[in-house]
Amino acid sequence: MKSINISEEELATNELQELVVSSLEDFKADDIQVIDVSGRSPLTERMVIASGSSTRHVKSMAENLVTNAKAKNHPPLGVEGAKEGEW
Repeated sequence: MKSINISEEELATNELQELVVSSLEDFKADDIQVIDVSGRSPLTERMVIASGSSTRHVKSMAENLVTNAKAKNHPPLGVEGAKEGEW
């Protein structure tokens, strides 16, 4: 059996991506895109972009994501635009 060597950082990144995507899917986000920005951004390795059908829909997706992230011990460092539902 072949051993797969995955770093803890890569595993954490993959788990966080799955958490974000599944949280967005739970609230019926549209057009979810995961973009690899590793090597292009010192802030993150991936960006996840999604659309919603209304301001209320976008707010509920963001609230669900924050709630799920906190429950999995990955609280966001900050949330911009949550009050307005615009980013």
